[in-house]
Amino acid sequence: MLTQVADGVLVHQSELLRNNTVVVRGQDGALVIDAGITGSEMACLANDLGELGLPVAAGFSTHPDWDHVLWHTGLGEPPRYGTARCAADLRDLRSTADWQARVTQGLPPEIADDVPLGLFGLVTGLPAGTARIPWDGPEVRIIEHPAHSPGHAALLVETRGVLAAGDMLSDVFVPMLGDFTDASDPVEEYLAGLRALEDVVGDVEVLVPGHGSAVAGTENVRARIELDRAYLHALRDGRTPDDPRIGGVEPGWEWVGDIHEGQAAGFARWKARRGTPG
Repeated sequence: MLTQVADGVLVHQSELLRNNTVVVRGQDGALVIDAGITGSEMACLANDLGELGLPVAAGFSTHPDWDHVLWHTGLGEPPRYGTARCAADLRDLRSTADWQARVTQGLPPEIADDVPLGLFGLVTGLPAGTARIPWDGPEVRIIEHPAHSPGHAALLVETRGVLAAGDMLSDVFVPMLGDFTDASDPVEEYLAGLRALEDVVGDVEVLVPGHGSAVAGTENVRARIELDRAYLHALRDGRTPDDPRIGGVEPGWEWVGDIHEGQAAGFARWKARRGTPG
């Protein structure tokens, strides 16, 4: 299941949505970033880590979407971190009586019976401004930004040059925006997130997006940033983006076009409410 992308950094990819779980070797265990989406896949991950002699020392969720905050008993009970805002969002969700029903309703039906919710969202928020993961392993820098969802953060494994980007810089998904509200501009927030990632791109040798293929080389990482930025500029300007992901990168992924159509319609309604021209 695990593929090495850099010295001491391994990746497992889920079958359905191509979620990437990033594993970073530490001195006495592993950091697991975005553990996975099905019980069977996470159990297999736990088994593989056991065979490598790597207990899980810590976990991290890049943001509070359901497919990034799951956990499996086989991975143990280490501290599971996220940004303060990510943890607060999950706390608010879990405080509602029907939270499990709400989460279940949003699951892909193909895997709904194999998504364990018992440890869903049990994330400890790191104090605002925390710069690095508190663990006994390679320095892992936290890059928090406003794109995509509340409390989103990318992680840069500094001595390995690996960027775990969360739900950005994917080769299978167009940029997925946050909610259009009177108090937010998800397009500008996403552009701010891209700038935050661009600020560290010189230190990146391997990019691992939350979904899709990892890519090596600074120029290839910059190309992913520019592809996302071009999509957002087209959306903002009312143009149809020239983006290969909209039509589906391969058979079976045509539904990504529905994501785009929904966002374009939502952005148009948002601009109309605000009286924004264009």
